[in-house]
Amino acid sequence: MSEKPAKKDSRESAPVREEAAAVPTRVELSPDNIEQGLAKLVLTLIDFLRQLLERQAIRRMEGGTLSDQEIEQMGEALMKLEAKVREMAEQFGLSPADLNIDLGPLGRLR
Repeated sequence: MSEKPAKKDSRESAPVREEAAAVPTRVELSPDNIEQGLAKLVLTLIDFLRQLLERQAIRRMEGGTLSDQEIEQMGEALMKLEAKVREMAEQFGLSPADLNIDLGPLGRLR
């Protein structure tokens, strides 16, 4: 049995072509770009982990497994972490939108 290649739907391929056209054909590397790119990656990972911890904290609060004091401490720690990530992002010239990376088929991070 031979399989026929799937027909390309022009409606689906147009956005893909537009996205591909937006990708630079040449990567310009300099010490500044490398530093900013590394900062973006690290801060994005830290922010992703903060979001996971926040969701876990909400589940634990809703489940009644945290005391009022633990809830207060966790909330304060998560807010401080979020503020620190934003502060560090600003130092590298990054906006919060820059940390919202595209995960391909999974969508955006936030």
